[in-house]
Amino acid sequence: MGTLKTTNIQSISGSGTVTLGVSGETFNVPSGVTISNSGTASGFLYPAFEAYNSSSQSLSDASTTKLEFDTEVFDSNGTYSSNRFTPGVAGKYFIHSKSHFGTGTDTTLIRCYYYIYKNGASYAMTNFDTRAGGNFRVLPNHIEAIMDLNSTDYVEIYAYVDVSSGTPSGPDSTEKQLFGGFRIGT
Repeated sequence: MGTLKTTNIQSISGSGTVTLGVSGETFNVPSGVTISNSGTASGFLYPAFEAYNSSSQSLSDASTTKLEFDTEVFDSNGTYSSNRFTPGVAGKYFIHSKSHFGTGTDTTLIRCYYYIYKNGASYAMTNFDTRAGGNFRVLPNHIEAIMDLNSTDYVEIYAYVDVSSGTPSGPDSTEKQLFGGFRIGT
């Protein structure tokens, strides 16, 4: 209909709230326009988190175990709890984790399967197997996936470790083992 040109918009009588448009409308920001914020922004953050383990975790040989990442580095929307990420907002998410496993002593076989679980079932898996000779103490693992998640889906990290001798050890606190993710879009 028309063009409103101004340099300042303020609420009437200092109520503190100015509403632009109504539900269902779209505000278009043309290419080349910069949005600058020197105040507090809310509602713009996509859910994002990262956590690590603060102590060593025991594992049973040749069994699948949920890994514990009990210390939050950050949790933008309060959606990480009990070693589980539940996004609260539907969309596409980049999920990642890194860890290492071993026995602390030489062993000729370490087999490890590293999983991202979605809603209690395996979604993605990577593995590392040292079947061919040699002595190994530590086996690094890394996994990542782009996942469609609804607001109530949940994501966890699991590992299966099988060793030929010794007792498998899981993530320890000497080197941060990480679990993180963030929303990349709708």
